[in-house]
Amino acid sequence: MPERNSLADLDQAAWEDLVARFDGRMWAVARAFGLSAADAADAVQGAWLKMVERADTIRDPGAVGAWLVTTTRHEAARLSRRARGETPADADVPEAAAPDPAAAVVDADFGRQVWARLDLLGEPCRSLIRLWVLHPEARYAQIAVRLDVPVGSIGPTRARCMARLRALVEEEAGS
Repeated sequence: MPERNSLADLDQAAWEDLVARFDGRMWAVARAFGLSAADAADAVQGAWLKMVERADTIRDPGAVGAWLVTTTRHEAARLSRRARGETPADADVPEAAAPDPAAAVVDADFGRQVWARLDLLGEPCRSLIRLWVLHPEARYAQIAVRLDVPVGSIGPTRARCMARLRALVEEEAGS
C-alpha cells in the first residue's frame, strides 16, 4: 500500500488493493464464527464501513490489516450473539478505537498455524477448505465442479475435513 498521510486520502486503486489484500481474511474470520453467508457478509461489510467512518482516526496505516481483522471479529461476534438471542454484558461500553496489538499478534500467529496444519491435510480436504474459506460466496455446485466431486459429498466431506483440521490444530496446541 502506498504511503499516505491517512487512510482517508486513499484513491480508488489503493482501496481496491486493501480489499484484495484483506477481504479474504476478513471473510475467513467471520465464517469461523459459524455465521451464515449473509451474516458473514454483514460482518465483513460492517468492518469495512467502520474503517471508512474512522479512516481519519487510524494513526498507523501499516496496521490496518490487523485493525480490519479485529473489527471483523467484533462484528462477527456481535452477529453470532444476536443470532443466539444473547445480549452482551458490555453492550453500553463503546468499542475501542484501536485494536489490541497483542491480540493481533496472537491472532496472526494462530492463523499461520492453522494454514500450516491445513497443508498437512491431503486432497480433497486441502483444496475444499481453501475454496470454502477464500471464496465463501461459492456454491456447493461450483466447488463440486472445481474439485470434480459429487455435489452431495461437499457438505459431509467439508465436515470431516474440518474435524481433521481441528484435531491437528488441537494436537499442536497440546504439544
